[in-house]
Amino acid sequence: MTLEGYHPDLHWYFPRPRLKGGDPDIDDIREDIADGIADRLKRGGLYEPSAGDEALFVATVRAIVQIAVMSPALARRKVFVIGDAERMVAQEGSDQAANAFLKLLEEPPADTTIVLTSSEPGALLPTVRSRVVGIRIPPLDRYDMAAFLADPVVKKQLDVSDQRTRDTLIEVAGAAPGRLMDSDAWRAALAEAKRFLDAALAPERGQRMRVALSQSGAGARGRFSDTLDALTVLLHDRSREAARTGNTRVAGGAARAVEIVEEIKEQTLRNVNPQLLTASLLRRISPLVA
Repeated sequence: MTLEGYHPDLHWYFPRPRLKGGDPDIDDIREDIADGIADRLKRGGLYEPSAGDEALFVATVRAIVQIAVMSPALARRKVFVIGDAERMVAQEGSDQAANAFLKLLEEPPADTTIVLTSSEPGALLPTVRSRVVGIRIPPLDRYDMAAFLADPVVKKQLDVSDQRTRDTLIEVAGAAPGRLMDSDAWRAALAEAKRFLDAALAPERGQRMRVALSQSGAGARGRFSDTLDALTVLLHDRSREAARTGNTRVAGGAARAVEIVEEIKEQTLRNVNPQLLTASLLRRISPLVA
């Protein structure tokens, strides 16, 4: 199928259910991704996170590689946006497509730009991470979040009926509007971040160690990154409230703690164990927030 208004040189790929009926070819993949894009457009561009059975399977990777060597249809360049890139299936019994994709990342055609997006960069394959430049997208401020929630499509889907609801949604989002499509996960991240902050405020070292040891290692870096984002929100709120009441010591300490959290976020990109990162984080921010 074709999508009206969708530029032929902009290629958007994201996790999809595995196609049935053998080994899909490039036309099957194109049709399937077009169906997925059309579904997202029908919902005004607002969509929930990919389901657990959805991924970027080898047939999709193979199609990306094949399309990348073609000349642009209209523009001087073609652009590939690959969403949730950490959901890329590595081998599936054959590493030919994976190796071809790595070669594409290492030496893309001169007329091609490839953008990978991920909310769990630590889960990206090391071979992929070594071939890309990481750029962290900062969270939106409250003004931009309010503008997002004022959009008619957003208001309708999220039932933004009054100012109180809008303020609640801004708090739940934590300056990342996509979280509103999966608000339960963000609420869980906020609760865990509150546990981090309470541990940092506690006088005994044992509580900080218990929180650090409770962090899961394998397969949990996405949740850990969400917790760090939520902790940044809590520290910003703490700094802002302290500054409002004239407590410059607490305001300054919370602001410096935010800088440390940002350093820890960078280390998550290098696949460092969350337990070690949590222990280091709580040890460093404790004297600043207490």
